[in-house]
Amino acid sequence: MKLPELLCPAGDLSRLKTAVDFGADAVYLAGKEFGMRTASANFDEDALKKGIEYAHKNGVKVHVTCNTIPHNEEMKRLPEFLECINALGTDAVIASDLGTIGLVKKYAPNCELHASVQSGIVNTETAKALYDMGAKRVVLARELSLEEISEIRSDTPADLEIEAFVHGAMCVSFSARCLLSSYMTGRDANRGDCAQPCRWSYSLMEQTRQGQYFDITEDEKGTYILNANDLCMAEYLDKMADAGISSLKIEGRAKTEYYVAVTANAYRGAVDSLKDRQNGWQLPSWVKEELNKISHRTYSTGFYFGRPQNAQTYENAGYIRDYAVAAVVNGYEDGCITAVLKNKFLRGTVLDCLEAGSIPFKVSTDILYDENGVGIESAPHPMQIIKIPFEHPLKKGSMLRMKV
Repeated sequence: MKLPELLCPAGDLSRLKTAVDFGADAVYLAGKEFGMRTASANFDEDALKKGIEYAHKNGVKVHVTCNTIPHNEEMKRLPEFLECINALGTDAVIASDLGTIGLVKKYAPNCELHASVQSGIVNTETAKALYDMGAKRVVLARELSLEEISEIRSDTPADLEIEAFVHGAMCVSFSARCLLSSYMTGRDANRGDCAQPCRWSYSLMEQTRQGQYFDITEDEKGTYILNANDLCMAEYLDKMADAGISSLKIEGRAKTEYYVAVTANAYRGAVDSLKDRQNGWQLPSWVKEELNKISHRTYSTGFYFGRPQNAQTYENAGYIRDYAVAAVVNGYEDGCITAVLKNKFLRGTVLDCLEAGSIPFKVSTDILYDENGVGIESAPHPMQIIKIPFEHPLKKGSMLRMKV
């Protein structure tokens, strides 16, 4: 069985390199316009050039998102952008707007066309219609079950690839097409500028009692009636592969570099474990543990097994945050790891090491030095260089974590 592609988010050049280093088969990103995540730093032409070169040098593909619903004044700038990313060697362009799709075929002929999740693809005929328009891949709507995906796979051309989300934040609106942000704040979610009003707390007010509010739940803080839980399908990768999904997409271009590293490394281990399925398959236990070490909302399986049973959290919109990065490894000398401090910790803290391509392991700090080799009782200053005795070098960029 051919393993599904692991497609990871890249909000900027640093996160692109992290995704590549920690196991991505492909990354997706945006330029300064036309992408659905304006909160990310994103890529100017120079960063995009460097990113594509770095990815291709490591055998990783680059997909550029042009998945907003642009207005006329934006469309005037799109051909030049498409010519640019085409010349830089972009592997694929992700688009949903029909006008954009037409321009992609005209101005970026060397790039594959991937039909975005914003296209709302929930049936075979739509998938085939987009294939006839030149799509190499369709990113299916999040609202589909695995059974429906399997039907689409069996009734579409064999060379049409199917991509689906495997992990990350869920949108309360259909295939992420939402009017709420634009209506309430003037920030258009369909042009990448969502204010996330689905995460806000709401109360009721009766029409004849102006100013008198009523909680929708018994909680004194109101209710988060639109707050969708995060998606996590790690335990069901075998079922996703069996349904014919070609690419497993991790949401998170606005997430941190740490999030990218953890999810890429964990899902790399999970996907690779699918190689041996003769006696059945079970998710390696360390993968599940890893996915609980990132900032996340309560996990659910979305629509993959039918109507969601654990779809929303009504008490708050907060994240579960159990781990923090203590330091990032930048070298090895005289039998010691050298690292740049990110968060204060005390000598004796047992750190958890995230190293690309490895199952996480423990690093003791019973002995701790400053950059001059002087013993210290704590590491209190951000960006401080510290040294930790260890039996062998660690890859540069490895992250030393602590439970908080």
